[in-house]
Amino acid sequence: MKPLNGIHHVTAITSNAERIYDFFTHILGLRLVKKTINQDDIHTYHLFFADDKGSAGTDITFFDFPNSSQAKKGTDEISKTSFRVPTDAALIYWKKRFEHYHIKHYPIISMFGIKTLEFRDFDNQEYILFSDEHDQGVQAGIPWQKGPIPHEFAIYGLGPVFFRISDPQRMDEVLTTYLTFKKTDEENAFTRYQTGLGGNGASVIVETRKDLTRGYQGFGSIHHVAFSVDQDEDIFQWMNHLDLIGARHSGYVDRFYFHSLYTRLYPGILFEFATDGPGFIDDEESYEILGETLALPPRFRSMRQKIEQLVRPIDTKRSDKVYNKEYMNTVGETHET
Repeated sequence: MKPLNGIHHVTAITSNAERIYDFFTHILGLRLVKKTINQDDIHTYHLFFADDKGSAGTDITFFDFPNSSQAKKGTDEISKTSFRVPTDAALIYWKKRFEHYHIKHYPIISMFGIKTLEFRDFDNQEYILFSDEHDQGVQAGIPWQKGPIPHEFAIYGLGPVFFRISDPQRMDEVLTTYLTFKKTDEENAFTRYQTGLGGNGASVIVETRKDLTRGYQGFGSIHHVAFSVDQDEDIFQWMNHLDLIGARHSGYVDRFYFHSLYTRLYPGILFEFATDGPGFIDDEESYEILGETLALPPRFRSMRQKIEQLVRPIDTKRSDKVYNKEYMNTVGETHET
């Protein structure tokens, strides 16, 4: 199989769509590039946060399932999402920012020779910032140009995705035999795997924990991880590959903003393959107003009136606002003016 390009997106579960919008927009400075619905459950919002243009490899997405319970963290799950920042100095900026906004975080440490900073949101969702100071792999995206974070410190892509697992041999087989990854480093309980051009944007980090019980999903957990492929032809090749190894899968799925294939190759972990296009700039929203309307793929547009009654309105209009760039020595200013 042609090597996977890297991480396409991560989808997580939140307890509150409004709060996650505020956290990612005003604290983390990612751009909401699409406010739409879960195409498998139209009662549920699906929010996409990404770089300035919604590039593949930069977006984390959220479902807000009604009446969901809090996740139980454990093993055999996708445990952490990471984001890329340009330099080691950016981590110092983010540490000060988290202190200012009272965001739970941990000391800056090195992992596989890379400076990192771990933090949490209000659901205890686990995140890590990875410095790109010495990264030479998959190219990152473009910071949100009109957001509150100075460009030299801004998040501009997804970093390694973390798996917390109990069976390292089985996961090694999944990643290296079936999914085109190569084992590159080991450090204590962590093993790093890379695909394609490698680097922070094309890595998976596996943490072996045999002392934990299995986790279960809820708000504060990750629903699935998607790996990037170029086009539909690659999706069909992956379908054939999964058929040959006897793995069950979803078949080709048209998500409108990208095209997908889903499979479970390891217990508790849902893998997706997703095309880099068509993208989020479409017939409903231009670049200037991305994420400001309730956007619907064509097959749902005849149901708009019903859907608008099912999902509560969320004000995500930003094109009429000006965000101050918040340098931490002058961060006493409000989010927007």
